[in-house]
Amino acid sequence: MPSSQIESMSVTFHGHDLIVDSELELNYGRRYGLLGLNGCGKSTLLTAIGCRELPIPDHMDIYHLTREIEASDMSALEAVISCDEERLSLEKEAEALAAQDDGGGEALERIYERLEAIDASTAEKRAAENLFGLGFNKQMQAKKTRDFSGGWRMRIALARALFMNPTILLLDEPTNHLDLEACVWLEENLKKFDRILVVVSHSQDFLNGVCTNIIHMQNKKLKLYTGNYDQYVQTRSELEENQMKQYKWEQEQIASMKEYIARFGHGSAKLARQAQSKEKTLAKMERGGLAEKVVRDKVLVFRFVDVGKLPPPVLQFVEVTFGYTPDNLIYKKLDFGVDLDSRIALVGPNGAGKSTLLKLMTGDLEPLDGMVRRHNHLRIAQFHQHLAEKLDLEISALQFMIKEYPGNEEERMRAAIGKFGLSGKAQVMPMKNLSDGQRSRVIFAWLAYRQPHLLLLDEPTNHLDIETIDSLAEALNEWDGGMVLVSHDFRLINQVAHEIWVCADQAVTRWEGDIMDFKEHLRSKAGLSD
Repeated sequence: MPSSQIESMSVTFHGHDLIVDSELELNYGRRYGLLGLNGCGKSTLLTAIGCRELPIPDHMDIYHLTREIEASDMSALEAVISCDEERLSLEKEAEALAAQDDGGGEALERIYERLEAIDASTAEKRAAENLFGLGFNKQMQAKKTRDFSGGWRMRIALARALFMNPTILLLDEPTNHLDLEACVWLEENLKKFDRILVVVSHSQDFLNGVCTNIIHMQNKKLKLYTGNYDQYVQTRSELEENQMKQYKWEQEQIASMKEYIARFGHGSAKLARQAQSKEKTLAKMERGGLAEKVVRDKVLVFRFVDVGKLPPPVLQFVEVTFGYTPDNLIYKKLDFGVDLDSRIALVGPNGAGKSTLLKLMTGDLEPLDGMVRRHNHLRIAQFHQHLAEKLDLEISALQFMIKEYPGNEEERMRAAIGKFGLSGKAQVMPMKNLSDGQRSRVIFAWLAYRQPHLLLLDEPTNHLDIETIDSLAEALNEWDGGMVLVSHDFRLINQVAHEIWVCADQAVTRWEGDIMDFKEHLRSKAGLSD
């Protein structure tokens, strides 16, 4: 079975060393999760593989999903199937191979397999199944791609990538635009992907479900681990512990030998001889290669300022009815309260009104009927995807905070940004030079400075790495305010939410059980249970 093994590779991309003298092995039937801290170059590495900057055999076709499907008059279904140009080029290639002296061999077999895979007679059925799994019903499948938002067009592109079934499939944060239902479907689908998958994802739960191997990217080196995310964490900590012990032992040995040599190197003949032999031992140890000191990942701590108490009810919905038009209601007669000790995760399919509910809480939307009561002193802060789009990328994080909160001295603003792990240079360089994850931190710093009693988080994890999500979870758990969370990250919900509310059928109902029970419920509802 084909695999691609590259020894001692170095990758330079746009003049920067991405990887120096490392090896990469991609084997058929394996699904690799690519991990590394924000800004270490994971996405760039995928791009380099996708552009064949690495020596990957020509007969291995690569598909790198980089952007949403273009907006056109094609229907969603047609857009998924439109890989016809590939079929024509394959047929031409097969002809050329068959004419060779060796009859084309393995490469030709691969092309026949591929032609079978994009067989037109079953194409429509398979494309429709992929779209359905990602949340498109029959009507939506027939809708023109230009009538969908960017997030939905990304889903069409994902359905197409799966439909193409390439030898090497590269996915960068494929769960970003999905709701929990679609995440569950995608996880089940990719579990069965039997070629080569390389995926970057910040969702530990997803990596656990999908991956057979983990590639860890650190200090411009790649290190391969067998097993899923949890197994990687365990193996890595065991390896690091052993390495640390070895390092300590070697350093102690070296120190005592050096001390001996310094003391007795010029002593009597016998002692000097022993000192020389120790020098030889030392040189041999150094030649053999010494254990390196373990470099711990610099994990950034988040801190929200405690806000004290407000007497309940802090936020109350009384018989609230809402729809964007009166004849198309999203919610009918909602009655519930949110307090400062509430830790709620809102779940439900895309379009069920989760973000709408948050907007009703903040007052960005007014109910058609009923009322939303807020405590007079209640401060609400909302995190959502579009905040990043509002940042002026030409200015620095520090300038942004000073502009947003005028009258505060620079030191206070520096401290406020520092609370979210941006320090030194990162505070003063133009934000266009920051990674998406770093920009998300600027937004958290900006929200936290308002000292809200209630945080409404709408998909807060999209541009954060795993370590940052864990530190966000810790910060939320240590904070004394209230929280309502919308997220497709099962693990984050599991870490911070005390109750799960399901938004569906014009109502909000409390789910009896935790998020993992809910995940199981989604799997069985979709007919995916084991």
